[in-house]
Amino acid sequence: MQRTILHVDMDAFFAAVEQREHPEYRGKPVIVGGLSSRGVVATASYEARRSGVHSAMPMTTARRRCPDGIFVQGNYALYRAVSAEIFAIFSRYSPLVEPLSIDEAFLDVTGMGLLAPSTRVLAQRLKAEIREKTTLVASVGIAPNKFLAKLASDLEKPDGLVEIRAEDAVRRIAPLPVRRLWGVGRRTEEKLAALGIKTIGAMQQADEKKLARSLGRRAAHALKELSFGRDERRVEPDREAKSIGKEVTFERDLESAEEAERELLALAEKVGWRLRLAGVAARTIQIKVRRADFTTFTRSRTLFEASAHDGPIFQTARDLFRELGIKSGIRLLGVTGENFEPSALPSLFRDEKKERLYGAIDALKKRFGESIITKAPLIEKNPKKE
Repeated sequence: MQRTILHVDMDAFFAAVEQREHPEYRGKPVIVGGLSSRGVVATASYEARRSGVHSAMPMTTARRRCPDGIFVQGNYALYRAVSAEIFAIFSRYSPLVEPLSIDEAFLDVTGMGLLAPSTRVLAQRLKAEIREKTTLVASVGIAPNKFLAKLASDLEKPDGLVEIRAEDAVRRIAPLPVRRLWGVGRRTEEKLAALGIKTIGAMQQADEKKLARSLGRRAAHALKELSFGRDERRVEPDREAKSIGKEVTFERDLESAEEAERELLALAEKVGWRLRLAGVAARTIQIKVRRADFTTFTRSRTLFEASAHDGPIFQTARDLFRELGIKSGIRLLGVTGENFEPSALPSLFRDEKKERLYGAIDALKKRFGESIITKAPLIEKNPKKE
């Protein structure tokens, strides 16, 4: 049986939630993101997009392009709550739901013929239920695989509903720009343009051996497959997070190692808390350091024993940072835990006293919020962050 996949993508999700919560914002350009001089746009309403504002744009550029915009820091706890409502609706239409982000997912609706006369009617009902229960608008793509479904959902935004059938796929996608293929970023697009490949149709006609000389054998084959609408990956429901991390861009560059290590301590505290909430411990700790010139370094280390405690996370992050030898001009820092193990696994090295301490700390945080308790060095005034 041929698979039937829906890709559901909420339109301008953060901005749409803000417009829902604030009637005075409706019909006006709303821009959500970091409001500092180093901030970037997370989401822009379609009214703002008409002024050339888009996600990942520096906030300073957005303010120039849309001086009359409504700029909002964003209420991410609210967005997560609304997202939970939407995913609850998804679960009514398929048991196979693969989250891609807070506002989009794949649904495998293969064999769901009893729910509606056609897949298109099923998608219409899904869109209508989302609008009825949340007042928000979703775009939906219908296709025989994940790549085509995601491509379809973006073709007629906002409030789109597009189906790409297997027999029509090659013809339908041929005129689209080659950047629509997964894995084609700016640099790959430039390489393909140099080969005269600017559309998916041109990719369909391209010689794979020539492509391989420019892109590598694996990438060339993958892009050729996608250009013909072929994608064998299945919808993976309830995907577990592969990493838990936190990063921060500073209002002003950090100019001392002492400042940087204090920020690493704060990040380690947040990552440790999130690991414990998830019931996992990380065996690998990674740091990310971005300098003022945007040069970015990542370093990682595997621990002797997986941990969800702030101390080992910070000590590892600090050691990795010191090995880099960077002491000034630091624009961004990040700490991530990876390579998870269940935190309840027995251990010969478990410190019961420390477990009780973290249990008490976590109970306070759950009751009164994450900022209710912190380490003494972090009480000092920190650089303002977005």
